[in-house]
Parts: sequence; structure tokens; C-alpha cells
Amino acid sequence: MNDLDRAAQALLRLPPSCGPVRLVAVDGHAGSGKSTLATRLSAALGDAPVLHLDDLATHEEPFGWTGGLREQVVEPFIRGGAASFRPYDWRLRRFGEPRPLPPAPVVLVEGVGAGRREVRPFLAWLLWMERGAEESWVRGRRRDGPEQAAFWDGWTVAETRHFAQDPSRPFADTLVRECQKGYEWLSGPSVTAVADRIITHRDGFMSVN
Repeated sequence: MNDLDRAAQALLRLPPSCGPVRLVAVDGHAGSGKSTLATRLSAALGDAPVLHLDDLATHEEPFGWTGGLREQVVEPFIRGGAASFRPYDWRLRRFGEPRPLPPAPVVLVEGVGAGRREVRPFLAWLLWMERGAEESWVRGRRRDGPEQAAFWDGWTVAETRHFAQDPSRPFADTLVRECQKGYEWLSGPSVTAVADRIITHRDGFMSVN
């Protein structure tokens, strides 16, 4: 069993946090590897739904998605129903047709700011991709190419401002470092970091080695 499989099993043992759903955030700097981790965790969880916060953000309000997340996703889950959201089209600059988001045992929310203060009360767990801002942004710029340079110039300013006002990392349950093969999983900042633990809980609820 690999590290992602063990992490998936540990997440499934968490108590539900949003109606019947365990809402798990994957946060970190843009370009840090959040989407890749969420995709791999989803597969380990049997194709768990993944909500990408890029689908709720807009050009004008890159961090103005909390109301939409609560109305379209959190509140339906709390009521025990299915959620749906209207994904933003970054080319057409408008929201599209509703897309369903089923209330699976684990639903992953991936994106910069996924662990922000307005979201944390509804999370079962907060994962933080442990890669520095500058390194992450270099990776992101390389991935997106020179045609997105102007976007990245504005984004880095907005992201820096966001995390200065509403940091996520200090509240992370688990720090995740990408390795050549798999990931290294460390306890969050508010407990003593212990290497090689897949998921750790600061009050002793869970420790999976």
C-alpha cells in the first residue's frame, strides 16, 4: 500500500464535517502541486469528487468565491443533498451551466485559499502543499507559458495580499511535501512535525504510520 492509499484510508476514518461529507481542503501557493495531489488523492479514494476553486473565482475577484462556495456547495451538503456549482469560463469571462457535485464520503476542495477562515469550520482536514511561494510561482509560470505572464504578475500580488490577511498554513493539519516518488506527510504547524506519518491529529484521534 502506497502513501496515497494510506492517506485515503485515514481521511475516510475522519468524522463527517459538512452534513454526511468529509470536506478536505488542499491548499498552498499557486504552482505548488495542489491539483496533482488532489487528482491522485481522488483516485486513491475511488474517484472522489474534486472542486477546483478556479471554477468559482473570477478575473475581477480571484478570492471572492466564499459566498458561492457556501451557497452552492456547503449549504446543500449540510442539508444532506447534492451540490452543484456554475464553473467560471476564464476565456469567455462568465459562469457556465450548473455542474453537479455529489455528496461523496470525501469531497476534495483544491485551490489557493481552500483553508481560509471562512471555510475551516466545514473542513474535516486541511492539507497544505509544503513548497515556498517563489519556487511555486516559478513552476506555475513555466507550466502556463509566456502568454500568461501578465496574469501571473497580477496573481502573485493578489496571493501575497490574501495570505498576509488570511493565512492557511498555520492551521494545516498535515503538511505535504512532494518527493521524487510519492509524498512526505508531516504534522501541521500547531503540533511537533513528525516525518513519515500519513495523517496525524493533534489531539491523538488519529496517527497512521
